[in-house]
Amino acid sequence: MTRLTHDLSRPAPRRPSLTYREVGATRTPEALPTGYHHLRHSAVVGHGRAAFEAAGAAVTTWRMHRASGARVRADADRAEPGVHLVVSLGAGPLRIGVPCSVIWTAYEENRTGFAYGTLSGHAECGEESFVVELEPDGTVRFTVTAFSRPATWYTRLAGPVVPRLQHAYARLLGRTLRRLVKA
Repeated sequence: MTRLTHDLSRPAPRRPSLTYREVGATRTPEALPTGYHHLRHSAVVGHGRAAFEAAGAAVTTWRMHRASGARVRADADRAEPGVHLVVSLGAGPLRIGVPCSVIWTAYEENRTGFAYGTLSGHAECGEESFVVELEPDGTVRFTVTAFSRPATWYTRLAGPVVPRLQHAYARLLGRTLRRLVKA
């Protein structure tokens, strides 16, 4: 007789939960929810189908984030809904890791990307999308869209500094993606 080795009387460990209600709102960047700081940044990163494919792969496999200096630990090698990840920035004791979950993905002919939402333990509350589009004239455009608000005392205390840092990071991602596409 085989014995069951898992104790069913104890609940399975709970995964962190999303920290906001407006899940998926970055799908419609023109109608982001009120009560949040909004971020929209767009950058041309290349031209043509090959550049689009390279950019899309770099975005959805975390390569862009890693090449920008972030550490990424993810449940999967590629963005898919439900994948949990921790993105961390900084160095040494100043490295801050933020837990997120992929909310939606786009793997379309002329549009590739994903959005992740904040999980409990994240310093902010909201959602951010990273999308690459191949425009009709062949331009490859990368767009970051986000809505967020402070979720901890220290991000509330930082006030307007956090949105500026988020915008600087979005610009860095655009420059990083442009460099990866040209490589």
